[in-house]
Amino acid sequence: MVGGGGVGGGLLENANPLIYERSGERPVTEGEEDEQVPDSIDAREIFDLIRSINDPEHPLTLEELNVVEQVRVQMDVHITPGTHASEHAVNKQLADKERVAAALENTHLLEVVNQCLSARS
Repeated sequence: MVGGGGVGGGLLENANPLIYERSGERPVTEGEEDEQVPDSIDAREIFDLIRSINDPEHPLTLEELNVVEQVRVQMDVHITPGTHASEHAVNKQLADKERVAAALENTHLLEVVNQCLSARS
């Protein structure tokens, strides 16, 4: 989801990505269905929320592109070491809360983010 050239009509950085299998849905427990019982947010719940977000460059989800994995969910957002050519620069940008807030004020970028979120399956 980070760093592609496809947004805005440019060339794709990765025109032929590897596609990974989806891990499947997890069974919902009785306790999770009961709205009266407080339910803590765990890594699997976060993964379930972000796994089906579509990449803005491809008609594929973040899980299918192996951008997100349940074992890597820890609430902090960063590029997994060795998976992106601009890993250090992107991690620096993601860690800059003011820069992230300013980016979300960019109307075009916000439209792209909303499009990725609304296309969830």
